[in-house]
Amino acid sequence: MTFNQALRLVILAAVPVASTLALGQGKPVETAASGLPLPRYVSLKSDKVNLRKGPGTEFPTVWVYRRAGLPVEVVREYEGWREIRDAEGISGWVVQSLLSGRRTALVEPWAVKPNSPPPQSTIYSDNSTNAKPVIQVEAGVIANVIGCDGKWCQITVEDFKGHMPQKQLWGVYEAEIIK
Repeated sequence: MTFNQALRLVILAAVPVASTLALGQGKPVETAASGLPLPRYVSLKSDKVNLRKGPGTEFPTVWVYRRAGLPVEVVREYEGWREIRDAEGISGWVVQSLLSGRRTALVEPWAVKPNSPPPQSTIYSDNSTNAKPVIQVEAGVIANVIGCDGKWCQITVEDFKGHMPQKQLWGVYEAEIIK
């Protein structure tokens, strides 16, 4: 380990750990140096994003994301780097320029099981399970988030637009309102 790497580790140890969500609110409670809340959801801009062990190109790549639009949660910031966590709980650092403020969400990623076909979820024409179904989508598909009222989100998947219960989406907080 070089002196600069050791110094960076000491500096990182002094960076505060990401905040937790306000109890029962599902809302970010801390503001980062960028002026944006922590934690917060963003999406990947590129089809190739290196996840690194630390905030810098000198740190090894531990994973390569190959899915533009994938939602991730920013949990910490350090200069031009963001520590992110994905839907599987994997975390690491990415350069900020490869992240977008565009809100996306994964449809029930927890329902995807290896060696099994993904289950289907319904997108409805309105914010009610009594509304007309628009389309069935597979768990794990990326949806663009138009807005959420705290219980339902209006989303698009390809050319289809409709509503889905917020609790079926990873990439929005429980009870979060998005306008």
